[in-house]
Amino acid sequence: MKLNRFGSTVAIAMAASLVLTACGGNEEGDDTTSEETSAEETTDEGADGGEATDAPAEGGGETEEPAAGGAYTPAEGLSGDLIGAGASSQESAVTAWIAGYLEVQPDVSVGYTAVGSGAGREQFLAGATDYAGSDAYLDEEEQATAAEVCGPEGAINLPLYISPVAVPYNLPGVDGLQLSPTTLAGIFNQDITTWNDEAIAADNPDADLPDTPITVVNRSDESGTTENFMEYLSAAAPDAWTHEAGDAWPVPGGEAAAQTSGVMQVVNSTEGSIGYADASAVTGQSAAIGVGDEFVAFSPEAAAKVVDASEPADTGVEGDLALDLARDTTESGAYPIVLVSYHIACKHYDDANRADLVKDYLGYVASPEGQQVAADAAGSAPISDEMRAQVMESISMIQGG
Repeated sequence: MKLNRFGSTVAIAMAASLVLTACGGNEEGDDTTSEETSAEETTDEGADGGEATDAPAEGGGETEEPAAGGAYTPAEGLSGDLIGAGASSQESAVTAWIAGYLEVQPDVSVGYTAVGSGAGREQFLAGATDYAGSDAYLDEEEQATAAEVCGPEGAINLPLYISPVAVPYNLPGVDGLQLSPTTLAGIFNQDITTWNDEAIAADNPDADLPDTPITVVNRSDESGTTENFMEYLSAAAPDAWTHEAGDAWPVPGGEAAAQTSGVMQVVNSTEGSIGYADASAVTGQSAAIGVGDEFVAFSPEAAAKVVDASEPADTGVEGDLALDLARDTTESGAYPIVLVSYHIACKHYDDANRADLVKDYLGYVASPEGQQVAADAAGSAPISDEMRAQVMESISMIQGG
């Protein structure tokens, strides 16, 4: 892969967006906010400047092959910089990953711009970043582009972040809201427009529901979270939700906000609102979702049950670990609205040191340590030992030079 950081308008958009950066020799970064965040800073202020780092890669350390069981052994002698962009759902986890990785590789800088899954994939496929974060795996057309950017072996999708997609709402006095799939689809299709609608009342027979108008809050940017949410609605309530799943919201008339933080800002400030967002960003009310004969609240454990029941997607790329999620599961205790967010990387990089950097960083992210720091920071579900072994095997296929 030839990295074209400043030769593309995409790179300009990346530099103007949220940037998470870890650089050698510094302490842990700040907590993530909607403003620029940097592990270079030890105060509450964001990093200065706007352009992404363009330091030359140095070192060329030798990368250890993944050990049995998926253990991570830091490569020796690594230095240089990595640039990524993508899903805002991963934002809290990425902050924790960068801070943790800095402790084991102080001479490596890792940047991540939370611009949304669609924009992250676009930047990666334009050669503007080394890797991408995405709540949706590369489709057939994108894989064809990846073969042009990365080389004929293309790119691999590595499932490294598992999280529920929560349904946050703002309705004072109504806690423990329950929504069946058909009711949820009716609300987001704007067929159900007030909170005391008979369909909502049927799901919540003991609730005192007000006649407050419902304000639907959706993503304004191209979003893998949107695509995951719509895939669930299509699978679980096909008669009530007839829109084709994609990363752009199809129903006009609601409140639109950019990125996960924007959706939550609108929901938290608007009485009567309801939205969808990665669970790591939700601190207030959220709905339990109908699964079979019960209603299930989100949790990492409940989300992991859905992933365990899912099948691998057939992308035709060796080492690709994309998943087709079991959206319509009726398994007891499973939370059905879940996203698997991927790290997307080339299987071949023109520069050997860059390939070593990518392999080492992804190895840390996939490790038990990396998965645990993400769980602590974002409430995500760690990948299983079986999945970790597959991820490590795929990472070992990445080559450079």
